[in-house]
Amino acid sequence: MKQIIALGGGGFSMEPDNPLLDSYILNQSNKSKPKICFVPTASGDSDRYTSRFYQFFEQMNCEPSHLSLFKPPTRDLAGFLLEKDIIYVGGGNTKNLLALWKEWGLDLVMKEAWEQGIILAGISAGSICWFEEGVTDSYGDGLEPLACLGFLQGSNCPHYDGEAERRPSYHQLISAAKIKPGVAADDGVALHYIGQEFTKIVSSRASAKAYAVEFPLKETELQTEFLGST
Repeated sequence: MKQIIALGGGGFSMEPDNPLLDSYILNQSNKSKPKICFVPTASGDSDRYTSRFYQFFEQMNCEPSHLSLFKPPTRDLAGFLLEKDIIYVGGGNTKNLLALWKEWGLDLVMKEAWEQGIILAGISAGSICWFEEGVTDSYGDGLEPLACLGFLQGSNCPHYDGEAERRPSYHQLISAAKIKPGVAADDGVALHYIGQEFTKIVSSRASAKAYAVEFPLKETELQTEFLGST
């Protein structure tokens, strides 16, 4: 079963005291103690980011590890990743992530992992990367469309409520046909895809939502399940 869990924001890096989304990701594995590997490429393999990953997941019932492309653990990166149960991709610069992955052949390894049933998850850049296109700030000035891996159809916009420019920029790009229609996610929202379809949308905050954004411009709020108690 091919699964992708794409976070618009939240998780251990943005909500360290709110474990709801990361617990949800772990619970999707059929393993009692899943092997979860953090891939922090988009942050330049930030040590601080990686440390925050371990601080959270070492307290959970799982086996955490990480893959650095600046200090590779092995020459056999495919073998290293394909024995994991969950691959969790961090946020940062999506353009650099894609360039490095292609140089190292990780784009092909990620597709093989997905097809083998390894759960792919990620936040921000680690959400955008799985779609055909994404809204990115990778270029440093403003928000622009970016061609991505294309495992999932359409486009993706994270941080929909967390950054003031996100919603108007996504609307403008879709209205001008500069990016494909797609789905936007607030901070604290995870889109859970099985194959090409999202089967569930979950949130770590009761007010956080996801939206389908179509061309001609139309925004529709999607049903979102709050994981906490109301």
